[in-house]
Amino acid sequence: MMRLLLVLLIVANVVSALLVVFARHEHRQLFVQLNKLQRQRDELNIEFGRLQLEQATWAESNRIDQVARERIGMKFPEGGETVVIRP
Repeated sequence: MMRLLLVLLIVANVVSALLVVFARHEHRQLFVQLNKLQRQRDELNIEFGRLQLEQATWAESNRIDQVARERIGMKFPEGGETVVIRP
């Protein structure tokens, strides 16, 4: 009886040790994955900031006016070209 109890305790101890090793390994893998995802998040935040700045630059009224004049040939109408329509 005492021998069976000793064997069971040894088996339980070995199983417990293996589970601790498995848990630590999984923790390390998840920690590496977390660091990778945090780096990716930081890179995406930087890219998002760049894109917001670029969008603000392209959306400036001076830029739109410049493109309209150069590419499309638009211009403000002269005084005689303006017609006022009243109901």
